[in-house]
Amino acid sequence: MTDAAPRITPGGRGDVGVLTWALSHAAGRAQGTGPPHLFLTLGRHRRLLRGWLRFASRLMPFGTLPRRETELVILRVAHLTGCTYEWEHHRHLGRRAGVTEADLARVEAGPSAPGLSERERALLAAVDSLHRDGDIDDAGWADLRRHLDERAAIELVLLAGHYEMLATFLRTLRVAPDERRPRRRRRG
Repeated sequence: MTDAAPRITPGGRGDVGVLTWALSHAAGRAQGTGPPHLFLTLGRHRRLLRGWLRFASRLMPFGTLPRRETELVILRVAHLTGCTYEWEHHRHLGRRAGVTEADLARVEAGPSAPGLSERERALLAAVDSLHRDGDIDDAGWADLRRHLDERAAIELVLLAGHYEMLATFLRTLRVAPDERRPRRRRRG
């Protein structure tokens, strides 16, 4: 992603509505950032934002895949697409789900990285195939199905595809990563 100015700037309260404004500020506080630029940009199309939130929340955070694996998949998509916003946002969310710095290095290295479990290797290989080919070959699918049941396999394909789409949105509109809030020092 370039450092170019956003093509559509994040909206203010009047642009996105009071509900989206409040939701964005609450989400930012919970994540240790300012209001997410994604919400405030997509919120300029209020009806689309509401539908997207319903769909996206079924994949993350309320999907059936374990949260750590969900974050590994999203981070691999972010890496492959070069989407800084997605990478930064999910790097922080991933920490809460147990993703370590070593995991981040493995995500960047890809499915052949040492230290991945067989299941993680199958997930990342599926993401790579979907990104590269828009499909998973029969051998890759068989490997994936050794680790995922039917519902989880459906979810994995939608999760990877959704975050590819979202990366395209974020890169094309040049949505800047969210600003991290300074950590408060604990008194002790």
